[in-house]
Order: sequence, then C-alpha cells, then structure tokens
Amino acid sequence: MTGALLTRIAEALERLAPAPHAAPDFSAEAFVWHADPDRLLPVAEVARVDLPLLVGIDRSRDTLMANTAQFARGLPANNALLWGARGMGKSSLVKAVHAAVRAQGTDLKIVELSREDLPSIGRLLTLLRAAKDHRFILFCDDLSFSHDDQHYKALKAVLDGGIEGRPENVVFYATSNRRHLMPRDMIENERSSAINPSEAVEEKVSLSDRFGLWLGFHPCSQDDYLEMIRGYCTSHGLEIDEPTLRAEAIEWQATRGARSGRVAWQFFCDLAGRRGVRL
Repeated sequence: MTGALLTRIAEALERLAPAPHAAPDFSAEAFVWHADPDRLLPVAEVARVDLPLLVGIDRSRDTLMANTAQFARGLPANNALLWGARGMGKSSLVKAVHAAVRAQGTDLKIVELSREDLPSIGRLLTLLRAAKDHRFILFCDDLSFSHDDQHYKALKAVLDGGIEGRPENVVFYATSNRRHLMPRDMIENERSSAINPSEAVEEKVSLSDRFGLWLGFHPCSQDDYLEMIRGYCTSHGLEIDEPTLRAEAIEWQATRGARSGRVAWQFFCDLAGRRGVRL
C-alpha cells in the first residue's frame, strides 16, 4: 500500500471523525448537562423561588446554606442528600440557596444532571475539574434507583471513592423521596435472596451513606401551609382578606388530600389567575 493511499485513508477518517467539542463557556451561572454528545448548555434564567418564601424547613435551610457558603469560600463541605415528602421544597431549596450564596458576592455555579445521564458523570467531572477558577454545585433532582438499575454504581465512586475522587471545586447535591435512594422492597428482596444478606443490603444502601448531609423533609402543618400562601400573596402583590384566603386555601388542600409547598403554590396560581394577577 503506497504512502499516498495511506494519506488519503487517514484524511478520509479524519473527515468522518466528529469535531472536537469547544471548551465550555462558564460565564453563565447555571448549566444543564447533556450526554451523547457531551455538552454543557447554559441556562439564561433559573426557575427558582426566593429563599424567604420557603416556609417550614428552617433547619434544613440553615444547614444547607452554611454548607454551601463554606464551599463557595473554598472551605471543606459535604455532599448533601435532601430526602422526604413530595412537594416540600427540596429542589427549590437547592436553587434558592445557590442564588442566596451568589448574592453574597461569590461566583458559585450550578450544573443540573439528570439521573439518566449518570453513566457520563465521570466525563462531566473531568470538564469541571479543569475549570479550577470556578466552583460548582452538581445537582441531581429526584434521584432514585429501581430494581436492576446499575446507574448507582457510576455515582458511588464519584461521591467518595475512586482514584481521583470528587474534584475539590465540585460538591454534589441530590433530592429524593427515598432516604436510601431505593425502594424498601428492593432492599428486602436483596436480603432474602442473597447468599450473604448483610453484604447485599450493604451494597445497596451504602450509596446514601456517602452523603455527608442528610436533610429530611416532612409534610407541613396547616399553619405552615397557610403561611406559604400568605408569603406568595405578599411577594406578588395579591390582596385578599384573611377569612377568604383561609377558607379557600383549606378547601383546596382538602380536594387534593395533601398539604405541601407544591399544593400551596398550585392554589396560589389558581387564586392569582382568578384575581387577574400576573406572576
């Protein structure tokens, strides 16, 4: 085979190969990670709720705020798992704390990673590790694993293990309805069918142990529910008398069969629409 022919083949292969990805532009404050092909997409405006509007989660708010402020200043900080009741502001708290810490004069950034893209987390961390001048919250919302789901193994080494470990400029925050990230029946099945039950269960629950902070969220009281709605009304300039607000809000939550921050916001959206108030 002649040298000219080899050169032509090499040039053809080079044309077929995908172009190298441009270096990420970290000028934005928030990004969404997509895999295949790998890319960080900037978010022009983050959908978030102001921190003072998150009611009934004071302890979790203060703990996460302190941990995040430490991290933004270059001090040691823990990965955090926010778990518990649906609609109680877990993901809203992460985004609100990010905004509050940025308001203190830091350049903290947030990167959202979906559970389906967990196998690519190593490549994402390589990009973030190289951006040493920036600090990142890596955020995975609604993190959980079902039977035969192996994605959790990609995350385990990132949180605490592996040769490289977690980059110094990255902290990982996740939200989940489950404390151990896996359904109880899955853990029980592992215990009943394994040759060594304790080792099988340990493999499954050790993932949540790798989060230094566990912040629990529980169903709110009626007083907290009403306070959330009052806060939304004040923030958006919606005027309504207290007896009417209370009666309509309680009727709304009764039809939903639940009280939570999400239900409070849904009621407020309905109320604002009926009163002609734009949000």
